[in-house]
Amino acid sequence: MKKVMILGAGLLQSYVIKRAKDLGYETIVLDMDENAIGRKYADKFIPINIVDKEECLEVAQENNIDGVLTAATDYGVITSAYIANKMGLPGLDVSVAAIIKNKYDVRRILYENGADDTNQFFEITDINDVDEVCKEAIFPLIVKPCDGSGSKGVCKVNSKDELKLAIKDALEVSLSKKALAETFIVGNEYGVESFVHNNEIHILGIMKKEMTKPPFYAELGHCIPSKLPNNIEKKVKEVAEKAIKSLGINFGAVNMDLLITSDGKVCIVDIGARMGGNLIGSHIIPLSSGIDYMGNIIKCAVGDNPDFQRKYDKPIATRLLALTPGEIIEVPDFSKYNCMDNLEVVCKLKEGDVINKYKNNLDGCGYVVAKGDGIDECIKMAEKAKNDIDREIKRK
Repeated sequence: MKKVMILGAGLLQSYVIKRAKDLGYETIVLDMDENAIGRKYADKFIPINIVDKEECLEVAQENNIDGVLTAATDYGVITSAYIANKMGLPGLDVSVAAIIKNKYDVRRILYENGADDTNQFFEITDINDVDEVCKEAIFPLIVKPCDGSGSKGVCKVNSKDELKLAIKDALEVSLSKKALAETFIVGNEYGVESFVHNNEIHILGIMKKEMTKPPFYAELGHCIPSKLPNNIEKKVKEVAEKAIKSLGINFGAVNMDLLITSDGKVCIVDIGARMGGNLIGSHIIPLSSGIDYMGNIIKCAVGDNPDFQRKYDKPIATRLLALTPGEIIEVPDFSKYNCMDNLEVVCKLKEGDVINKYKNNLDGCGYVVAKGDGIDECIKMAEKAKNDIDREIKRK
C-alpha cells in the first residue's frame, strides 16, 4: 500500500483524503487544527502547521511516504513542492512554487511573455510607496495581497485615498507584507482548471463564475459549460497554456481565474498551483466530465498512471451559501435537499453559529450543487435552494 501525505484537512481537503482511502492508499494528513474535519478520515493525523516545510519534511521522511500533495489551499503549495524535491518524488519544482506564491512575480512574468492582455501593475511594500505609484497609475485599480487567497484583502479603488486604505488592509493580511495593485478590468470572470503531466497540459474545464458586487470580489458560485463562444473558449485555452508554460509549471493541478472583456480581451487575475477550491475538484470537474480529478492528483503524486479522458459533458452549477448575517437559533433539515437526485447541499451550520457578512470565501457557510438537463436550469435550481435555506434559517 502506497503512502500519500496530504497537507491540509479542512472541508475541501477532506474530499481528497476520502478519495485516497477509496483508491487504497494510506493517508498521512497534516494540519495545525487538531479539530479539522478531515482528521477523522485519515489513517494518521499529525497536528503541524503546513507552512513549516522543514517540520513537514521530517514527518514525510519518518513515514517514508510515496507522494505528497495539497489541494484547494495555497498554504501547502511550497511545502509539498519542497518535500517532493527533497525526497525525489513527483512534484512541482520548488522554485516555481515560490514564484506562483507571489502574485507580483506571476504578473511580471506573464507580462514579459505576453501571456495575457493585462498591462499595468505595481508591487507595494510600504504605505508610503503609494505616492510614487500614483504618479504612474491609471485608476481604477484592483488591490490584493501578493500571497493571499480566498479573496481576502482584495478591493477596487478609485483614488489615492482609497488606494492607501486598500494597501493598508492588503499588507495586514499578507504573510510577506507585500501588495499588488493592477488595472481594474471590467469583464466577466471565469475559472480554468488544468493539469500538467509528462509535459502535457490538460484543460479540464472552463467555468463561468458568479461574483460579489464591488468593492469586494469573492466567488458566489460556478457553472459549466461556460456559455462562451467557441472562438473565445479557444483563446482562453491558449492563454491558460501560455501562462502555464511561461511560469514553468512542470507538474500538477493549476487553478486559474481570468476576466474576459466585452471586446474579447483575456486577463488573468489569479493562478494557483493546486486544485481549485469551492468544490471544483470534488464536484464540478468530475460531475461535468467524468474525469476523476482528485484521483488523478493522488495517482500522479505517488507516480501511478492517471486518466484524463473525458467521459461526457454535463451541466453543473454551484452556489456558495453566502447568507444573511446573524446568530443562528434554528437550522433547516438539510437532508431534505440531499434526498433529491439533482441537488446536493454541503452545510455544517448549527444552532449558536454566527453567520458573518459575506466579504470573502471564508465567510461562506457551505455549498449547493445542482445537476440538470441544461445549464440555465441548474443555475435556477442552485439559486432557489440557496435562497430557500437562507429564508428557513432562524436568527436572533
